[in-house]
Amino acid sequence: MARAQAMKLIYEWEMGGDGGEETRLNLLEVKPDEREADFMNRMASGAIENADAIDARLSPFLRGWTIERLTRVDLAILRLAVYELTLGETPAGVVINEAVELANQYSTDKAGAFVNGVLGNLARAMEDAREGGEA
Repeated sequence: MARAQAMKLIYEWEMGGDGGEETRLNLLEVKPDEREADFMNRMASGAIENADAIDARLSPFLRGWTIERLTRVDLAILRLAVYELTLGETPAGVVINEAVELANQYSTDKAGAFVNGVLGNLARAMEDAREGGEA
């Protein structure tokens, strides 16, 4: 649930909203003292604050698409997942699976496969870079 709420905050920001306290409490019904609230806030804030760097990392893996052409929902899902992958706190497979689930629930029929392909390729490239850096 926290990932879905974080994705919604990122989406709201993309659409010109501020994702402020009113949104978090009333629209998303997340209480500040809930355990998942910290995760949601950290993921949404991190993805928003690092959106330019995330987009730069994401763009080479879009294959035939640009950031501007993506639906805002797909972009919010991808930004959230890329931010989480960059943190390295959660296994890549879990992050990708959660992103695909969000795409299946909130986007088009083909979005899950698209998100899976983009994130799978990006995660492999990140892993290769880590392994190459340690050699």
